[in-house]
Amino acid sequence: MRIRRARADDLAAIGEVTVAAYAEFAADNSDDYVHHLRDAAARDREAELWVATPDEDDQILGTVTITPAGSPWREVGRDGEGEFRMLAVAPTSRGAGVGGALVGHVVDRFRSQGATAVVMSTLPRMQAAHRIYERAGFVRDPERDWSPLPGLDLITYRLALEEPAP
Repeated sequence: MRIRRARADDLAAIGEVTVAAYAEFAADNSDDYVHHLRDAAARDREAELWVATPDEDDQILGTVTITPAGSPWREVGRDGEGEFRMLAVAPTSRGAGVGGALVGHVVDRFRSQGATAVVMSTLPRMQAAHRIYERAGFVRDPERDWSPLPGLDLITYRLALEEPAP
């Protein structure tokens, strides 16, 4: 598997993978949220959109959005912290390490940029995603739990990054 920046010819497939990955969680949300999930072009334009593909072709196995400082996609990141959103793994690729590889890429990227931590929000019922985050060392940060809309509660995870050795 390889991880690379998304290209223009990936965007439609990224949108569909994201919608499919979130289908069980978006069922009670409006069509606006499904459109939001499908809009990979906006994420690519306003943040950094990354994909995991097999080594031998460009099939989209999964995707993640890195939200740098100043991105309108940031939700809970503070100064000096990295943040990511919309980790999505194609249903046919679940259990193959795609989510873990994408999270590892995010952490490595922010560590190399000198971030003090990496944060993200998730739905409380996204248990499989929570396991990925916890295996990567993320811990719950309940002080940052929040609600973007009435009845939509999000929980926050944070990974403190070690200071580089002198």
